[in-house]
Amino acid sequence: MGLRLACRPLKPIDARRAREYAKHAMPSVHLTRHLYTFFPHLEGQHLIVEASTAGEVVAALEKLAPGIGFYICDERGRLRTHVNIFVGKQMIRDRKGLTDAVAADDEVHILQALSGG
Repeated sequence: MGLRLACRPLKPIDARRAREYAKHAMPSVHLTRHLYTFFPHLEGQHLIVEASTAGEVVAALEKLAPGIGFYICDERGRLRTHVNIFVGKQMIRDRKGLTDAVAADDEVHILQALSGG
């Protein structure tokens, strides 16, 4: 005897509601655990920023947590060698200018490499 599930069909979203959602959607940002050591007020928060490039994500984080931008980028604004930024599942390619596009519904992950012996 099999299990039967009763499901009702989902209502389609009309075009107007879809546009409203898209207008308010913003990328969410996930940080490596190590960064919460230095910026504990960000821990446990759902980080959502208004940004269309990786550089704008870093700038928005800097407004939320002054100093985090220098942890991510060097004094010339380039991504530090031990830091990687992923937009979705793709690592960004422009480590110098951080011009990689970020869509409103993207998840951005900022990770630091582990080193040591």
